[in-house]
Amino acid sequence: MTGLLQNVSSTLKIWAQGPVRGRLSDWSAAVPAVAALEPELQQFSDAELRKRSLSLRYRAKSREPLESLLPEAFALVREAGVRTVGMRHFDVQILGGVAMHHRCVAEMQTGEGKTLTATLPLYLHALSGKGVHLATVNDYLAERDSQWMEPIFRMLGLTVGAVLTPMNTAQRRAAYQCDITYGTAKEFGFDFLRDRLLLRRMAEGQSNLMAQMLGHTNDASGDKPVQQPHHYALIDEADSVLIDEARTPLIISALPTEDERAEADLYRWTAEAVKQFVDEEHYTYDHEKKTAELTAAGRRLVRNLPRTRALESVGMIRLYDFIERGLRAERAFLLDRHYVVRNGEIVIVDEFTGRMSEGRKWRDGLHQAIEAKEGVEVTIDTGHAARVTIQDYFLRYPHLAGMTGTASDSARELHRIYRLRVVPIPTNRPPVRERLPDQIFGTAEAKNEAIVREIAQSHAAGRPALIGTRSIDKSEILSRMLNEAGIDHQVLNARQVAVEAQIIAAAGQTGRVTVATNMAGRGTDIRLGEGVAELGGLHVILTEMHDSARIDRQLLGRCGRQGDPGSYRQFLALDDDILLAGLGPEKSEPLAELGRTSPGSFDSLGRLFRKAQHKIERRHFTDRRSLMYQEKERKKMQLQMGQDPHLDSPS
Repeated sequence: MTGLLQNVSSTLKIWAQGPVRGRLSDWSAAVPAVAALEPELQQFSDAELRKRSLSLRYRAKSREPLESLLPEAFALVREAGVRTVGMRHFDVQILGGVAMHHRCVAEMQTGEGKTLTATLPLYLHALSGKGVHLATVNDYLAERDSQWMEPIFRMLGLTVGAVLTPMNTAQRRAAYQCDITYGTAKEFGFDFLRDRLLLRRMAEGQSNLMAQMLGHTNDASGDKPVQQPHHYALIDEADSVLIDEARTPLIISALPTEDERAEADLYRWTAEAVKQFVDEEHYTYDHEKKTAELTAAGRRLVRNLPRTRALESVGMIRLYDFIERGLRAERAFLLDRHYVVRNGEIVIVDEFTGRMSEGRKWRDGLHQAIEAKEGVEVTIDTGHAARVTIQDYFLRYPHLAGMTGTASDSARELHRIYRLRVVPIPTNRPPVRERLPDQIFGTAEAKNEAIVREIAQSHAAGRPALIGTRSIDKSEILSRMLNEAGIDHQVLNARQVAVEAQIIAAAGQTGRVTVATNMAGRGTDIRLGEGVAELGGLHVILTEMHDSARIDRQLLGRCGRQGDPGSYRQFLALDDDILLAGLGPEKSEPLAELGRTSPGSFDSLGRLFRKAQHKIERRHFTDRRSLMYQEKERKKMQLQMGQDPHLDSPS
């Protein structure tokens, strides 16, 4: 206990002038209160433990404040954890659970057991009998964590469900009827929208038709909403969900009109036409905004392009718009980096997680332009039947909290938008992660060769290595180079979802080499094999900077968990994507030319990469702020018209 209080005191120094001053000190009093109940509960049988839990639930439903129930609730969960999954909550995890009860984002470092910590506030709020949801970044983590933690809740008399993408309506309803429901923010949001649409159609006497349109079953409850009233949401990887994903609203499309169906031919015509356009001659491309604008010569070329009879009636202004959109699809969105083609469909790859974003589409016709570019069936770009932003959806919960390893940089935005305070939780053991000096090369080729050499050294020493890449194509380029060097390795990207668990489980074993996208970042727990700690632990290699420094920190955080040894190094090149995206072509192209023509080290230029990353982060923040303002104005207008702000006006 003394060690914990010392860590709390140290942490408080960081926040001495901040709004959380004194809170950790006050909350730390809950730790001995929970510990004091432990000897008594250890003497209980399993049946007696469950009975004690049900008694606590009765008190909660009788409106006894959850604050007064917290020590006993946390003590019950700690004891159930020992008995069912063989894990006892550390004192710092108890402290993290208290913070998550008090509308905070608990910043807990990698390996500190966020999944186990989450059981504490989830159980406490589930005692109220109202909707308690844990939202995470992908189906894999939602299913894994719900199954992993279910024995704890089951011993205490609570039920647990998980909402996964492939589920039908009956399965979703069953999951939401559980005391605690795990799922992704995306699935929670889309289910909310489907329920709103269903309620409107029910009010209009069209519930059966809408149930069929939305894929609802014909069971007895098929025309009822699936979600329970919102009460408490705990957001895993809170900065990813609430910040990174917040730039894209969740949208359910309306049924297409005949005019919209005819647009498929126009998209296909555009995809062929843009191949004739030359950069700087027919259009200019803005690398920061990722937009294309036709020049006078480009507009003349559009007017002279041959068109089918069906397209002759299309106005010239509209053709200009389609060509510019097609050029953007050609220049800014790359196969196996921003998307993949799977079963004849375009599936977006989320850079923040490295995973496929099932069911999501780019807006404003961009998705259709990419479909035409890749020669797959062009889907219909329709109007919106319903929409909600991540911000708006989670602000519907009276009680909200989060946890992540990288929230401090976003503390101001999290408080401004969600009224959440970021609280750093002390580590259970002091971290011993070693940062090795950055290395900067002139070209990507030289950088990759150096990475392979470093992997070979780590491999020869028996240390496992995790190599983080920004995209699928870059992970596969590095994989080919490792094959040529005769280094046995595993690749983890969006194509290997089926074997993800096996790859992660083995990534910390002696001599193991794992090349991965961001799938190996958030939520993965790489445990060291026998004898690996003595060799120096896991070595993490970052092959590029990401658009957000938080993603880089998530990846390097895979090493040095729970006091284990580990090391990491950042490799960079003067032709890396981040310099072009952050500094623009005027500044980045001379740097790339310098890298191609001048031998030697460029390690002194590291500040330029950080500057580029910071500019991109600011741009993304501006995008999120703009989206918030637009949504606020749109909702205000619809409310003034007496309409549901989440639904478009019925036709």
